[in-house]
Parts: sequence; C-alpha cells; structure tokens
Amino acid sequence: MADLCWVIFFVSFSCLFRIFDASIGDIDPLYRACIVQCEKTGCAGEICLQHCKYSLDGSLLNSQKEPLYMQLNQRDCPSDCKYHCMVQREKKRSSLGFGPVKYYGKWPLKRVFGLQEPLSVAFSALNLAKNVQGCLSFFNLNKKRSYNYAALWHIYGFLSINSCVWSVVFHSRGMEITEKLDCTSAVALLGFSLIISILRSFNVNNEAARVLASSPLFAFTITHILYLNNYQMDHGWNTKVCVTMGVAQLLIWAIWAGISQHPSKSKIWIVVFGSGVAMFLENCDFPPYAGLIDAHALWHATTIPLTCIWWSFIQDDAKYQTFDLNKKQK
Repeated sequence: MADLCWVIFFVSFSCLFRIFDASIGDIDPLYRACIVQCEKTGCAGEICLQHCKYSLDGSLLNSQKEPLYMQLNQRDCPSDCKYHCMVQREKKRSSLGFGPVKYYGKWPLKRVFGLQEPLSVAFSALNLAKNVQGCLSFFNLNKKRSYNYAALWHIYGFLSINSCVWSVVFHSRGMEITEKLDCTSAVALLGFSLIISILRSFNVNNEAARVLASSPLFAFTITHILYLNNYQMDHGWNTKVCVTMGVAQLLIWAIWAGISQHPSKSKIWIVVFGSGVAMFLENCDFPPYAGLIDAHALWHATTIPLTCIWWSFIQDDAKYQTFDLNKKQK
C-alpha cells in the first residue's frame, strides 16, 4: 500500500503532465533557434559538444542513429543540445528577472552525473532498498509461520521492486522505452495491489474463490498493459483507469481498518494519510529549488517511510493471523 501511493500519483500525474507535450519553454523561439544551431554546429551558446561534431555533415538526423550506450547515458547530441540550450535560456531568463518555466512538461533540473532528475533517482533508489529489505524480512519471518497470504505478498514484493527499478531508470533517462516500462510496471503493481486489497480485506482463503475474485481484475490489468504498449499510449485513459483502481483500494483498506479489530490497523491509517500528503506535494508542482528539489522529488521522498510502515504492517499481519489461527486450533 505504501507503493500504492507512489503508483497512483506517478501514473495519474507523472504520466499525464510529465510526458513530452509542448510547454512554455520548449515553444520559446529563442530556445528552438538554439537547438537548431546546436545540431548544426555542435555548440549551444558558449558550450561546444564534442560528440556533436560528426553531425556537421548532416549524417545524424535523430538520436536513434547514435550508439545506444550514448542515448542511455544522455550523451546523444539531440538530448545534450536540448539540455544545454535549456540551461542557457534559463540563465538569460533569470538575468531578466523571470522565473523558470517547463520544457517538454518538466521543470528545468540540473543533471548530476548525467542523471536527468537526480533527487527523484536517489529517492526511488532508497524506496527500492526499503522494498528489498521488507521483502527479505517478510520472507525470513514467513519461513517460520503458515500465513495464508504469504504467496500474494511475495508477488506484491516482486512487483514493487520491479516498479522501483524502472522508476530509477526512467528518472535517470527519460525516453519512450523507459517511460513505457515505468508506466507498465506501475500499472501492474497497481492492479495487483487492488486484487490483494480485496482478498485480504474480505479474508478470502479458498483458492477457488480467490481465482474467481481476482480473474476479472487480472484480465483487465493485462489487457490495459497490452493496449498501452501495443496500440496507443493513451495517457488520459491510463490516468482514469489508474486513479479508479487506486482510489478503490485506498477506500477498501480504509473501510477495513475502520471496522477491523486488527492490532496494527493504525499503520494503515498512517499510510492512507501519507498518501494524501503525497497527493498534496504532487499537486503543488512548484519550480525546483536550486535546480534540484521539486515537488515530484519530495513526493518520492514521502514513499520511503510509507514503504517501511507498510512492510511492517504486512509482517504484523502475518504474526497476527498465525497467532489467531493457533489460538482457534487450541
């Protein structure tokens, strides 16, 4: 559920507003002229890019003709031209007393070691580490217990780790393939999170009943992923689907926590409240401070403690269910 917060708002806002649509910055005539000049001469203002030199003969028409390792490392000419022209333009705007504007749907952020959104990468990596730690702790705990939902939480852990990995990759290097992988992994996690919220809150233990309850949602999630990847990356439709699934499972967990006698239900309330804070941060969408800290990075930061709390709840639930089962047997 901690990762639920990250998935809902990444998919609903990041995929909607952070796609490469026209923004004030990238339609600026001076910015466009800088890019054209850079791709012709290899120089963006006072900065000359050595790896753009071979573009002078017109042989390089787009980034796909450059080596893949250069594209992934952001060392391709078009990407570097856009970045350095953005930096030059923002310096000029700042000298005239104007604030930063968005380029291709994103605020202008400074690259650090070639990373496009360094703090988002760092916080996603920390979230990844916490998910790995939570999975391992749960696995070691479950070896000593017979917990009915262990297999489901193991799958959830795998999907959470996978989603964090692609979040790190996407924020390191935003391109079509990394965007698709990130959105796809997020949708998969979100769909499975809804399934497990239904099965756990309604205490569905029978295997046949589990298959019956989860099959429609599983089929819909797979179909939606195939639609996005093979037919059309429709961000508007994807937003509606993901927000609906996300809000549904938040409500399910909140209602269950309200009527349940579970000793650790307070942790669910903390995660639900934390998800609201995350929504507020993402909606703020303020310009980056010092060219590094933006609302999206802070939003990623909130997922780290929420992930710890959620895995703590999962372990508490395993202990509680095992104790309750042993008590009934006695």
